[in-house]
Amino acid sequence: MSSSRAVIDLGSNSFRLVVFTTGEGGWWKRTDELSDMVRLGGELTSEGCLSEARMAHALETLRVFAAFCSTSGIGVDQVDAVATSAIRDAPNGGAFVARAQDETGLAIRVLSGEEEALYSYVAAANSTSISDGIVLDLGGGSLELVQVRERRAGAIASWPLGAVRATERYLPSDGPVEAKPIAKLHARTLKALDADAPWVVEAGASGASLVGLGGSVRNLAAAAIRVADLPLDSVQGFVLGRDALDALVEELAGRPPEERERVPGIKRGRGEVILAAAVVMRAVLEASGADGIEVTEAGLREGVFLTGLLAPADPPLVPCVRMTSVRNLARQHGVDLVHAEHIAGLARQLLEALPGAGLPEPGEPELVEAAALLHDVGMAVDYDDHHKHSSYLILGSGLPGFTPREVALIALMARYHRKGTPSLGALAPLCREGDEQLVLRGAALLRITEQLERNRDQVVRAARLTRPGGKSGDVELELDAVGDDTVARWGAERQGELFERAFGAPLRVVARHRELSEFDVRRDIDGSAAEFEANRRGTIPE
Repeated sequence: MSSSRAVIDLGSNSFRLVVFTTGEGGWWKRTDELSDMVRLGGELTSEGCLSEARMAHALETLRVFAAFCSTSGIGVDQVDAVATSAIRDAPNGGAFVARAQDETGLAIRVLSGEEEALYSYVAAANSTSISDGIVLDLGGGSLELVQVRERRAGAIASWPLGAVRATERYLPSDGPVEAKPIAKLHARTLKALDADAPWVVEAGASGASLVGLGGSVRNLAAAAIRVADLPLDSVQGFVLGRDALDALVEELAGRPPEERERVPGIKRGRGEVILAAAVVMRAVLEASGADGIEVTEAGLREGVFLTGLLAPADPPLVPCVRMTSVRNLARQHGVDLVHAEHIAGLARQLLEALPGAGLPEPGEPELVEAAALLHDVGMAVDYDDHHKHSSYLILGSGLPGFTPREVALIALMARYHRKGTPSLGALAPLCREGDEQLVLRGAALLRITEQLERNRDQVVRAARLTRPGGKSGDVELELDAVGDDTVARWGAERQGELFERAFGAPLRVVARHRELSEFDVRRDIDGSAAEFEANRRGTIPE
């Protein structure tokens, strides 16, 4: 049984409605979206009021949003509508909200700068691996920064340096932009940071990370990805480096606003304000001393939604972003997690005794575990070629918390868990030296453990790799089984060729039978009887 909830973000640049669906077992995903480039924070009157023309456009958009929710079966009590800096700061913002509520029936909350920043923090902390660092949210009206320490929010600062406001205040509206106004906006941003957020420099000195969210941040990341010709369809986890940002500022400054939209990756409607966004981001990056800005697809809307979903947790944080995103994707597509967890547990045991110096590599066990949990996710599409379906579903999800390279490796392991010759293929530009061998090892282990659990009956309770003859001898795969393991042994023996390619040694399967308690089984394989029970019941373990 699934249910839907909508979040409406009344931003300074765009209005956006996002529908989130939740299902049994706690999974959630974004299932629909409407947006309109209202630019409510533009063309303010001399008193700083919202213009009549912009408000008329905004009201029409909200009427459409309200009609969409009504006709989609989403009641007004299932809609969270929030307004940000343009409405918050305008003298007539309250009157606009009252009129909008009267005409649409939507209850609209005007967020304070601190509330807006905290929602952005919730989005970033639940979609990236940030532990210590800074969250940057660049909207149309304001720039918010949140200090993060051990995943908890610390100091918060906000300035009227959003893309729309910075453009109107500092940059010419027509033609290419010369160096002087860009330098002025850059200096203004650095001055604001120095006066109100000295912790930005302190965070950079300690090697902390910088996570960015917002439409302009995502657009600039998409443009950098296109320039680098990387095989990425999502900006999730991509790090926008200094050199790439410098090059984008130069490229955008050399074009008039209407031509900036022709830069690959820059969406229609952002050409006028994207340069100011890039300049402000570059100043924050410089002040922080970070190597780049890690980009997340999540934003204010996800922060609002997750705060409700994870309530009453304070702060509303998932225990582990990486494994939560893996299990969330698995549950979205109906993966048999008892089966998948059993394979992951067997693979974990084999990883503890890999033949070869320096194995497994740092981080390798976690990637293999993720691939094990998701290797069958493509079954939701079709059994035929489900290994290929699994690969593109993993790539399409972005797996928040993992880097693009790690997502590619997980997808490739899943891609080759059944057949084919493992290779990096089109994903090679995302990988580094040694990754092809890593994929080969992961695929070999998944093929073996998949065969050990071929009947989905957990007959093979434990598995170990040993080398009785020393470093030059064959590798023995010892199995503990509590039933008929004929199919398991037969299947595992057929993976010997790939195993030898991956580890440089022949594989021999040795089985023995013994009685184990259910607790011993789950302790050996998962390390947690509670996790096994949670998977059986379809709930997310804490």
